[in-house]
Amino acid sequence: MDDESKYIMLSALQHYQFCPRQCALIHIEQQWAENRYTAEGKVLHERADSNKSEWQGSVRIDRTLPLCSRQHGLSGQADVVEFHADGMVYPVEYKRGKPKQDRCDEVQLCAQALCLEEMLNVKILEGALFYGQRRRRKEILFDEELRALTQEVIDKTHQLIDKGQTPQAVYSKKCDACSLLGLCLPKSCDGNRSVQRYLSSMLRGD
Repeated sequence: MDDESKYIMLSALQHYQFCPRQCALIHIEQQWAENRYTAEGKVLHERADSNKSEWQGSVRIDRTLPLCSRQHGLSGQADVVEFHADGMVYPVEYKRGKPKQDRCDEVQLCAQALCLEEMLNVKILEGALFYGQRRRRKEILFDEELRALTQEVIDKTHQLIDKGQTPQAVYSKKCDACSLLGLCLPKSCDGNRSVQRYLSSMLRGD
């Protein structure tokens, strides 16, 4: 993909896999709201995202490393990438909570690996997710199943953003932890309209 204006953020993949509507609200409608979970996540990332490199023994650690992929139309950054003496490249993504059933964090990490593979012409077999709630890493293998899921999410996220339409709200239990709950309104009929139309109606006094 040569048109860099069509590149999507790596974080959009995590948002899409978690909830396509959340992805659209953030990346199409440019809506955002903080809650306790996003604030805690920001603090965790501030500790990792120092834009600095350091050596730990024979391992070079780069923080806040810019990433992109022309093939997949992706851009963003990696929290941490470890470069080992044996040539192994190992991305690490920091998350505040704990592992999720929908694999959205794994998709984001795998997409980082795809970017690094293209940029460095290497094969990356695994990486890790560091969860602040558990204070330890979860090793992630970039097997064919995860790579296929990641490619599917990349394609669907591109389609969603290119279309420019926000999906209707569908309430589920995970909505309660979403910082956009008050904007999305999944439990009300207003949740089936876009945020912008909702805000317009409020301004008109409808």
